Amino acid sequence: MSSSEDEKYMALAIAEAEKAEAIGEVPIGAVIVRDGKIIASAYNKRETLQEPTAHAELTAIQETSQKLGTWRLSGCTLYVTLEPCPMCAGAVVLSRIERLVYGAADPKAGCAGTLMNLVQDERFNHRADVTGSVLEEQCGALLTRFFRKLRSNKKKVAK
Repeated sequence: MSSSEDEKYMALAIAEAEKAEAIGEVPIGAVIVRDGKIIASAYNKRETLQEPTAHAELTAIQETSQKLGTWRLSGCTLYVTLEPCPMCAGAVVLSRIERLVYGAADPKAGCAGTLMNLVQDERFNHRADVTGSVLEEQCGALLTRFFRKLRSNKKKVAK
């Protein structure tokens, strides 16, 4: 897929992340595409649902499986604004997603190359192609802004 196509779909994932930010969630968004068509889009809802697995990637993977009627998501590309955590990277492998495209690297939990690379580990029976740093600045800026605001609000409450 061309870099302009990757940027187009990442921009849609950013729009999903902005929905999360608007409701006080960590701004992470995901979009799954197959054959040039968007199958699913989602954003973090961990706080809203009080559900530790309500990550954007998992929600998008679940929705895609329901729409396609299969857990095998061959031919699908997952676009996500932040490099997947271990849980989400595992879901990429288990769902057989063909390609993972992420925006910002995650130095604390990234498992598509930063801390480790679960999605390309040869010991698993499936590996996904990975492209990182797509619209990285925009994706990172969303997170930076969110956490600055969160810290600022905590300081105001502490006073």
